[in-house]
Amino acid sequence: MTKLKAQPIPSDLDRPDEVFELAAELFRVMSAPMRLKIISCLCDGEKNVSYLLSKIGTTQPNMSQHLNTLYRHGVLGKRRDGVQIYYRIIDERIPALCRAVCTKIETEGNFKAAMIGTAH
Repeated sequence: MTKLKAQPIPSDLDRPDEVFELAAELFRVMSAPMRLKIISCLCDGEKNVSYLLSKIGTTQPNMSQHLNTLYRHGVLGKRRDGVQIYYRIIDERIPALCRAVCTKIETEGNFKAAMIGTAH
C-alpha cells in the first residue's frame, strides 16, 4: 500500500496580485451606500431612472452620477427607449456579493455595533 503525499492547501495569498487589485477596484466602485441601494433595486430586473428615483431617496443629479459610475465600471448596462433610460445589472457577481455581505451583517447584528461606534 502506497502512502499519498498530502497536497498543500493553497493560500489566498498565492493568488496573483492582479486578483487583489481587481477586487479592490470592485470594492471601491461598490463602496457608496447609494450604489448598493441601486444594485439592490435592480436585482430583480431592469428599471428606468424614474422608477429608481421613486424607490431611492436622492436627487436626479446624484442618481445619475452613481448610475454613470456603475455603468462606466461595467456593473450596469443601459438602453434608451424614447426619453427613458433603463438600467440592468450585467455583472452577475455583484448581486451575489452584495447579498452575501448585507445578509452577513444583518444576521449577525454587526450593523448595530457599527452604527453605535460611528455615532461619536
